[in-house]
Amino acid sequence: MRTRDELAARVAQELSDGQYVNLGIGLPTLVPNFVPAGVHVVLHSENGVLGVGPYPGEDAVDADLINAGKETVTVLAGSSYFDSATSFAMIRGGHVDVAVLGAMQVSQTGDLANWMIPGKVVKGMGGAMDLVHGAKRVLVMMEHSPRGGGFKVVRECTLPITGLACVQRIITDLAVLDVEPEGLVLRETAPGVSVDDVRAATDADLTVALA
Repeated sequence: MRTRDELAARVAQELSDGQYVNLGIGLPTLVPNFVPAGVHVVLHSENGVLGVGPYPGEDAVDADLINAGKETVTVLAGSSYFDSATSFAMIRGGHVDVAVLGAMQVSQTGDLANWMIPGKVVKGMGGAMDLVHGAKRVLVMMEHSPRGGGFKVVRECTLPITGLACVQRIITDLAVLDVEPEGLVLRETAPGVSVDDVRAATDADLTVALA
């Protein structure tokens, strides 16, 4: 299976030059480190930054400069700041090309659950509910299986829903799955991972269409 860095590198291959991209907290924040040479993307943060750069070194940390996940960041030349209303207007207006989000569950019809687990402390729903319907393309980046056992790729989500039928592609440490009208289609397996491995880790029907 893919390591976290290998997973980030695979997701980075989905990005195209000139795109405006929003990255969710957690695993998606690794993606900028692996954007292919010659591909320039503009990172959008829903708390009001366009042109987010890499994480700062210890000598460049600015506690006032953070992303939506409350992590300190840098900004690139030409970046801009604005209020949350303007930021969400960009999202709702369809100006974000790709949203890369983590997930707790994704269903075979592309439903997404990624904002809370009942009974556990949650700080808020964040911007995902807007992103899943405002971004032109929604990619889920996650580990295929939860650490405590069970399934994350499921027939039907049992956790609180972020958005219905909103995910186009799921990229995990085991596989790449597309959400199609007929259900989930297995497009790739990670090195050393078999189709049977993916089926065993997935609580949903799969159609196999490997490249």
